[in-house]
Amino acid sequence: MKSIFAVCLSLTLIIQAQAQNTYSILPQPAKLMPAEGQFTFKSNTAVVVTKEAAAFTSVAKMLSDQLNASYGIKLSVKNGSTSSNAVNFTFNDQLAEEAYQLKVTKNKIDIQAKTGKGAFYALQSLFQLMPAQIFSTTPSNQTASASACSIEDAPRYNYRGLMLDAGRNFFPVAFIKRYIDLMAVYKLNTFHWHLTEDQGWRIEIKKYPLLTSQSSIRKESMVGKYSDMKFDHTPYGGFYTQEEIKEVVAYADKKFITIIPEIEMPGHSQALLASYPQLGCNPDKIYEVATKWGVSEDVLCPREETFTFMENILTEVMALFPGKYIHIGGDECPKTQWKQSRFCQDLIKKLGLKNEHELQSYFIGRIDKFITSKGKRMLGWDEILEGGLSPNAMVMSWRGTSGGIEAAKLNHDVVMSPNSYFYLDYYQANAKTEPLAIGGDLPLSKCYSFEPDLPELTEAQTKHIIGIQANVWTEYIKTPAYAEYMTFPRALALAEIAWSPKAPKNYSEFVGRVKKQKNNMDALKINYCPVELK
Repeated sequence: MKSIFAVCLSLTLIIQAQAQNTYSILPQPAKLMPAEGQFTFKSNTAVVVTKEAAAFTSVAKMLSDQLNASYGIKLSVKNGSTSSNAVNFTFNDQLAEEAYQLKVTKNKIDIQAKTGKGAFYALQSLFQLMPAQIFSTTPSNQTASASACSIEDAPRYNYRGLMLDAGRNFFPVAFIKRYIDLMAVYKLNTFHWHLTEDQGWRIEIKKYPLLTSQSSIRKESMVGKYSDMKFDHTPYGGFYTQEEIKEVVAYADKKFITIIPEIEMPGHSQALLASYPQLGCNPDKIYEVATKWGVSEDVLCPREETFTFMENILTEVMALFPGKYIHIGGDECPKTQWKQSRFCQDLIKKLGLKNEHELQSYFIGRIDKFITSKGKRMLGWDEILEGGLSPNAMVMSWRGTSGGIEAAKLNHDVVMSPNSYFYLDYYQANAKTEPLAIGGDLPLSKCYSFEPDLPELTEAQTKHIIGIQANVWTEYIKTPAYAEYMTFPRALALAEIAWSPKAPKNYSEFVGRVKKQKNNMDALKINYCPVELK
């Protein structure tokens, strides 16, 4: 009996794998059962939202709008009972928050969800069951159809993120919106917006106007490799107004994407100090916005004036971003100036601290307490573990996985973002044939090989791994087109690991589906790297 059961299970898995490859949905659904035929959209097809599913109306309108944009088919969205020749949105309170069920037959399409998020993710899967034309904004008279199948799906992780660094190089609002659009196609739900750096301050703070009039502009930028030490002698700047921030946040919300702002401290703060030098360890020093890449020795000094200043900044930031997380960086903070500062050394003695690492922990702890008091949660890079982890902090593990493992063992939540798997500024192919990048070697295959379930953690500790994230640092990424090139198709590996159930990795099967996504990416006009997709 056991052998018969094993054979049946094996056959089921084989059929499932074949179905997934045939339908080529990314990220791979938890369960997909193929069916014969297809549903064809006609001019009299209805989009029906049942009474209990009224909250899904905005998602239903997205379907109608997309069909109009890509096929010129204008479908009405109406309330009522489910029917044939229709896309029916219904409420199912037995499903998890981001889960959905999607059934496509020759006669109708049924979408069930508990929340708008679930309905939205069902819609993304439905689009991938259709010809690539659905992603085009140039209407076509082609037949609009969807392949028949049944899908039951839910994400593996609640946090599925991409980070874009706007500090080194600034990206316009239009591209930020496009980046959010592309994330949504593949069910990513968290956009980490890196807004401040040594090389530029990118967010308007009304209480401190010099941050945008001075700290947002550097006198020149590096050209070529860092080792060349060449500069363009051209001023460079840019920042987002608070109105633009609100606009982007509202836009992302419609795509069920949360935005996490990052305001760096106490390191990576040279641009801030260029306008407000009194916050540094040497108030008499003349600072300027950094022009070189790398880590600056100029850091914030933990005086009361500094904490008041940063709390005022965070108050404005938290008013702009309704999400629960605020990222404070906390990484790469050299301690040289603290070691040389009489104030810092006296403070270490006064507080009974052992060293400068514990002084950084004190700094982070003060900020954590303030953020927590406002009903938010602090997120920081894994250096915030040094000197002791603040009570309410969540850790983003970038220097491999060790920081995340340590934090999870301390019962702190973790986002895994190891540089060796998810730093998308690394080369993804032969450096001799690729545009200039920061270095590294990170092909699509290596991204896909990452497994968040780490053997060092117990089952209980593993529950503290709440998600994964890939990061696009922009020292060498100056344009939106290049940012897309470095993000795709590697973001598809991230999306699948974060969404799909844990399963043995099969890269050839995955890349087969990615290759079939090329038509969709072409229709979306994504400037993706084609190296591993040939």
